[in-house]
Amino acid sequence: MTTGTPPRRSRVRRFLPLGVAAWAVLEVWLLMLVAGAAGGFTVFLVLVAGLVLGAVVIKSAGRRAFQNLSETIQRAQTNPAAEPAEPRSQGNGLLMLAGLLLMIPGLLTDALGLLLLVPPVRGALSRYTERAVERRMSTATEGTLGSAFQQARMRQPGTTVIQGEVVREDERQGSHRDDSGPRPPIMPS
Repeated sequence: MTTGTPPRRSRVRRFLPLGVAAWAVLEVWLLMLVAGAAGGFTVFLVLVAGLVLGAVVIKSAGRRAFQNLSETIQRAQTNPAAEPAEPRSQGNGLLMLAGLLLMIPGLLTDALGLLLLVPPVRGALSRYTERAVERRMSTATEGTLGSAFQQARMRQPGTTVIQGEVVREDERQGSHRDDSGPRPPIMPS
C-alpha cells in the first residue's frame, strides 16, 4: 500500500477530454444548424464531398512522398558521396493532415482541412512547427525522447561510428591482457 499524493496530471491530459467533447458538441450543433437552413440532403452531400476530397488529397500526398523517397534513394545509390538535396516539395505531412481533417465528418474539421490546402497557410504552419520542434529539442534534458533525437542528429555524414565498450585495465584487478597477438580488423558500420 502506498501513501502520499497521486501524481499530478498535465494540463493537456486534464483538458483534452473536455476539448474533444466540446468539439463534438459544436460539430453536431453546426450540422443541425446547416441542415435546418439548407436541408439534410445538402449536409449529406457536403459530408460525402469532404470524404472524397480528403481521400484524393491523402492519395496524392502519399504518392508525392513516395516519389520523393524513390528519387532520394536513387540519387544516393548513384552518387553516395553527394550531399542530400533539399526536397523540392515539402508539407506532405500537412497535406495528409488536411485530407484526414476533410474525411472526418463535420463542418469545422472540413474548414480546417480546406485551410491547410492553401499553400501559404501550409508553409507558415510548417515553419512555425519546425521552429517549435527545434526550440524543444535544444532544451531537451538528459534521458528524454527529445534528448535521443538530439543525439541522433549530432551524427555528421561521413563519420564512422564504432560500437564498443571501454574497459580500463587498472579497474580490473588481477587480470592482464597480452596485446602482442593479432587483432581482428575494425569494420566500419
